[in-house]
Amino acid sequence: MATEAVDILIAGGGPVGAALALALEGSGQRVLLAEARSAATFGTRSAATFDAPAAAAARDARAIALSYASRLLLERLHAWSALPVTPIATIHVSQQGGFGRTLINAADCGVPALGYVANYDDLQRSLLTAPCTAERLFGASVIKFNGSEAVLQTQQGERVLAPRLTVLADGARVADEQAAPAYSKDYGQTALVAWVRTEQAHLGRAWERFTPAGPLALLPHGAGYALVWTSSPQRSAQLAALDTTSFLAELHTAFGDRLGAFIEAGERSAFPLALRYRRAESRPRSLAVGNAAQTLHPVAGQGFNLGLRDAWELARLAQDAPDPGSEAFVAAYRRARALDRRAGIRFTDGLVSLFSNSRALLTLGRGAGLLALDLLPFARRFVARRMIYGARALP
Repeated sequence: MATEAVDILIAGGGPVGAALALALEGSGQRVLLAEARSAATFGTRSAATFDAPAAAAARDARAIALSYASRLLLERLHAWSALPVTPIATIHVSQQGGFGRTLINAADCGVPALGYVANYDDLQRSLLTAPCTAERLFGASVIKFNGSEAVLQTQQGERVLAPRLTVLADGARVADEQAAPAYSKDYGQTALVAWVRTEQAHLGRAWERFTPAGPLALLPHGAGYALVWTSSPQRSAQLAALDTTSFLAELHTAFGDRLGAFIEAGERSAFPLALRYRRAESRPRSLAVGNAAQTLHPVAGQGFNLGLRDAWELARLAQDAPDPGSEAFVAAYRRARALDRRAGIRFTDGLVSLFSNSRALLTLGRGAGLLALDLLPFARRFVARRMIYGARALP
């Protein structure tokens, strides 16, 4: 079987992998993207607006939070203009059972929106339909990888590649025995996600309410909200099993009266939460980006935005690089991403540790901190800019 030479193999065609393929346009590298799912999986259905009552139940519940900085990158990748999004103008942060709250406004940061909410499938489709000269191979799984050689299982049979660099993207898993062990921390929490509608219109405001069991977030999404409700695995299972009327009543009890009654809910799904990341890679000629490099708690919506910055930095360094898999190239990428990556991991992990408890002294301290943020504009701007841009400004 003939071996094909490629410069960069991207294993995983989710949003970060697809964005990397676009970002490598004009880099002078031969790029192949391998995605295990078939092209039909991504579909061609029109974007959801959730304006009709039946739409919420019909669509995938997954929504994804995009920072304003991610919008700038998606514009550069020509994957923004056709993407249906709901802007976030303000974020209201509070804690259950304690005083203190803060309101972060886009105007405070000099941006048109703090972020945007999109349907996961729409984002995926926008990235996969943008013009791209890279070979995008669907229904292809990496079944063997040893650094210098990768074997793909495709619908037409096996395909052997000799990539100079293999990039594991979007949580891609490959069959190899050289992967460095990953750090893993189980939060003992489960996130229940759904689309919900309230009596009052959202007016572009997102809500992040911290409870002892975990954060409860409502992100403006179409005519309603994308809900991310974090609690114990047992409690999430109970909530997922409730009929819609009972579920909405429980949500109203947990969130409060600020939005009136919760009047509609779409399909619910739940997934366990953990922090996972690789401290180092032992495989030669390989890198990981997105969820393959780090999987974060969804609090503050940092996961995809951090992964998109991974992709952008890698593509920037790859511009006309003589050998994108060399030790020097891999080391340069890791140095370039170290600060932003560490900051993103510590920020989300710190929020979970600080807010997911009911200790009286911490409740008092959290309230004082939220009050200080509300009274000090420069502190609010600092937090907001970290959420928008990460620890490093865009190149």
